[in-house]
Amino acid sequence: MADVDAEDKPQRPSASADKERKEKSSSKKVATSATDLKKIIGGRNLKFEDFDLRATVGTGTFGRVRVVKFKGNPDRTPMALKILKKSEVIRLKQVEHVKAEKQILTMIEHPFIVNLLSTFQDDKRLFMLMEYINGGELFSYLRKEGRLPNDHAKFYGAEIILAFQYLHSMNIVYRDLKPENLLIDSGGHIKITDFGFAKVVEDRTWTLCGTPEYLAPEIIQSKGHGKSVDWWALGILLFEMLAGYPPFYDENPFGIYQKVLAGRIEFPRHFDVKAKDLIKRLLTHDRTKRYGCLKNGAEDIKRHKWYKGTDWDVVFARGLPPPFTPTIKAPDDTSLFDKYPESTEASAPSISPKDQSAFFDDF
Repeated sequence: MADVDAEDKPQRPSASADKERKEKSSSKKVATSATDLKKIIGGRNLKFEDFDLRATVGTGTFGRVRVVKFKGNPDRTPMALKILKKSEVIRLKQVEHVKAEKQILTMIEHPFIVNLLSTFQDDKRLFMLMEYINGGELFSYLRKEGRLPNDHAKFYGAEIILAFQYLHSMNIVYRDLKPENLLIDSGGHIKITDFGFAKVVEDRTWTLCGTPEYLAPEIIQSKGHGKSVDWWALGILLFEMLAGYPPFYDENPFGIYQKVLAGRIEFPRHFDVKAKDLIKRLLTHDRTKRYGCLKNGAEDIKRHKWYKGTDWDVVFARGLPPPFTPTIKAPDDTSLFDKYPESTEASAPSISPKDQSAFFDDF
């Protein structure tokens, strides 16, 4: 049977409605940043029982994400709790993968990234407490609009450029840029999510990972890759936002790889000439000539004529007016996510003390 939060039980609708009304009309502080939320958490040893459970907003191979709030805390900011079943993480050989994602998220905090707030565990589950971003995916917005106007693509591109510049300054390569991994927050700004493929890379790595349409030629050719692949992927994303489809497409991955390696791009006639120039400089096969990879790094992209007049300090401060603001009823609104059956993954089997010691004592 699905787990139902006490506040959501159908036999007490009036109490539930009254509590929600009080939360929405309350003048109590609502934390707006990862820094604020981390201060509220402080040095607490969190437990699953510390949270009021709300709707599931995502499910995956070995867990789910639920919206949660702290029980009995004057701050009613909703957060996202990623719940992973230890038994499944072990069975699917994802232990190092999950721990690497946690390690990277622990290192970073940025306005255009979905930030990790805390991690904890019990005998059956791992928990990652994250910011809750409720404006939906850029993917959904792009499919609804068909394609985006020049200024809209420029806005989203600018925020991603700053996030990548920050990650690369810490030698973190993201490796999974695509519209599905870009969330829009309630203010209309971009938040990059899913750091499952991210990796600290000092020089090069050789793992084949990512989405076929977004893979750089050096990944396909197994030449070893680094930060350059993120700038290639940015070029693909800018093209897809402006055209409504990626520049290299085929029914099967092998066909896509052939087109990427051939390198022929057909730009739609409506493309802004400056946007086209930047995309060409990002989708350059030779990494020694690709924008983002030259001596000045991301500064070359920021100084490109498409971004002429952009105040990058204002971009970082989330000061540019967003082209689109999602219709959100409340901070814990989940209407822009699919509906899922509820669970807390508590039915997961326990793991042995030996497995706990070997795999998760340092989580």
